[in-house]
Amino acid sequence: MTKKILLLGSGELGKEFTIAAQRIGQTVIAVDSYENAPAMQVANSFEIINMLDGAALDRIVAKHQPDFIVPEIEAIRTERFYDYEKQGITVVPSAKAANFTMNRKAIRDLAAKDLGLKTADYRYATSAAELRAGVESVGMPCVIKPLMSSSGKGQSTIKTTEDIDKAWQYAVDGSRGDVVEVIVEAFVKFNSEITLLTVTQNNNPTLFCAPIGHRQERGDYIESWQPAVIADKDLYEAQDMAEKITEALGGAGLFGVEFFLTDDGVYFSELSPRPHDTGMVTLAGTQNFNEFELHLRAIMSLPIFEIKLEKAGASAVILASENSASPRYEGFEEIASLPNTDFRIFGKPTSRPFRRMGVALVNGALDTPIAELVQKASDASHLIRISS
Repeated sequence: MTKKILLLGSGELGKEFTIAAQRIGQTVIAVDSYENAPAMQVANSFEIINMLDGAALDRIVAKHQPDFIVPEIEAIRTERFYDYEKQGITVVPSAKAANFTMNRKAIRDLAAKDLGLKTADYRYATSAAELRAGVESVGMPCVIKPLMSSSGKGQSTIKTTEDIDKAWQYAVDGSRGDVVEVIVEAFVKFNSEITLLTVTQNNNPTLFCAPIGHRQERGDYIESWQPAVIADKDLYEAQDMAEKITEALGGAGLFGVEFFLTDDGVYFSELSPRPHDTGMVTLAGTQNFNEFELHLRAIMSLPIFEIKLEKAGASAVILASENSASPRYEGFEEIASLPNTDFRIFGKPTSRPFRRMGVALVNGALDTPIAELVQKASDASHLIRISS
């Protein structure tokens, strides 16, 4: 059962996945574009390459001959994955899933056009002029996102025509990879957003975690909580949509499927073929397995009998406020003294304003008011102070 895993992307999510893999004796090679990335600190070995360089990617795959390739970020030459599958390597969840979801165009067209899922009205643009035409078609306000980005980078809301050129430049600057194209989405008047962690298995049924609610700022997650309040009919609709799109993508693993909840039903928003940042709330002990353990077990074809919600929980990110080449932390004693509270420091070697450096985690009984847990997590996150 000992397998070799090539982890492409070595941030905080990759670090927790690596820890889960190490706990059951797996070998992990962590890959990223910079030295001492979080997952590299706990992996068996590491490689530093530009993952958008197909030749460099081919070289390390040939060097390590992994059993599994596990992508953790978007900026990868994902079209190479199809060839790796032909070589007998398992791409997680599948080459199709990784290739489609690394580009918002492929996944949105699959959802809306091929599967008929309800989504916001949308257009694509490869220039500021095309963006203006797209905005005119979908109306204002609207949201613009690079086709390839993460953590809200390059995302903005257009409210007036004066915003268009600025939004275009911001999207180009925030884009990952070499794709200079954006998606323009009509604004969906939603009541809340949820992430539905969906686990596909090779030889067992698809399973769902309890829905996770979240709040964003600057397009990035700030707080998340589990379980999110959702009507039964909306939950069934979201589960049905999640099962359809993950089945179409194929493979085994954990997907983070995002939805808008509105007065007229559920809208598909986005999908990540890997553990989701909002799912870090599962590190608070809300479930019998956290999202990283679920991803690993599905990959390894270890049967998952059930996903059981055991506690209510909340997470709140710990953000840096300044640039530093060697960030230092204070406040561990204060946060550690709080009941039902935990924290993770990701170990990122540098900081910059609003960079996510850690997360505070709280839990309580299932009948604990979620707002209370979210406030506790937020208060706890502010006890950690980061300085240069």
